Amino acid sequence: MKKLLPVLLLVLLAVPLAQAQQQPQFTHYGFNGMQISPAYAGITKRPEFMSIYRYQWLGYDATFDDGGAPQTLFLSAHAPVRLLHGGVGLNLMRDKVANTTVLTAALSYSFHINIGETGKLGLGIQGNVNNYKKGRYRAIDEGDPNVPFNSEDTKYDLGAGVWYESETFYAGGGITNLLKSEYEFADSTNTGRGVLLGENHLYLTAGFHMPLTADLTLTPTALLKHDTETLSFDVGGRLTYQEKYWVGLNYRHEEAVSALVGVSLLQDNALRVGYALDLTTFNKSAKAPTSHEVMVNYRLPEPVVRFKPPVRTPRYFFER
Repeated sequence: MKKLLPVLLLVLLAVPLAQAQQQPQFTHYGFNGMQISPAYAGITKRPEFMSIYRYQWLGYDATFDDGGAPQTLFLSAHAPVRLLHGGVGLNLMRDKVANTTVLTAALSYSFHINIGETGKLGLGIQGNVNNYKKGRYRAIDEGDPNVPFNSEDTKYDLGAGVWYESETFYAGGGITNLLKSEYEFADSTNTGRGVLLGENHLYLTAGFHMPLTADLTLTPTALLKHDTETLSFDVGGRLTYQEKYWVGLNYRHEEAVSALVGVSLLQDNALRVGYALDLTTFNKSAKAPTSHEVMVNYRLPEPVVRFKPPVRTPRYFFER
């Protein structure tokens, strides 16, 4: 099953007339399976709650829209559900880029299949609702019907994904925006309709836990991202000490290099807190030097089975 690599298509559109934009990307992607694939729901056998706040290009000033720097808040919760032979999950996200604000809510279900002694394969589906809100835009030509003005649109969409998880290896991804919804926006004179067309994206991710000593574990990670126009990737790794403290490095293609630090707290390392700093390395003149990301993750204990399955024996099938 190590050859199993996942697929994910994610679409967020920020400008009119069918131009595509990738979904917000996170430096903590190695901790954030729910954002990558609905099949991740419940796969770790522990209920989890996750929050990530990302402030991209801190201090970026486009001379309008409060600077225009992208700001994203992502929240997720998921848990295994034995009666459903899998897990369920919920994602909430608010992404603001200049005058565009996107609100997303997604409900996921993953069907789990045991693979070997420790492996588990998840097959996931997702239903989501997306709200795109356009603020005030200044048209070069007054009354341009293609420039949105204080308008918004809401559409439903679908997604799917796969995820494989074992004690030492994981790989996952998924597909969203299967319906390729179209979002329409009125202009300031209400004489035209700007349209955003949903385009497909492809995401693949994988990681491998490599024990170096009794206390140190190295985890290389990778994330591949592809849409209709661009191909990008992240590669990196983190070093974990006593399953409690970690540091890491990451490289994002034609974008940034990143450093990660974090710590696990409370009993059974239930609470994990992480911070990531991105240093812009590509096209610096058009961006701000740094991006910042904070992650908080809380994991509950694995649910305990409180009933005993019936024991059947051939003895009761014979007549006396």
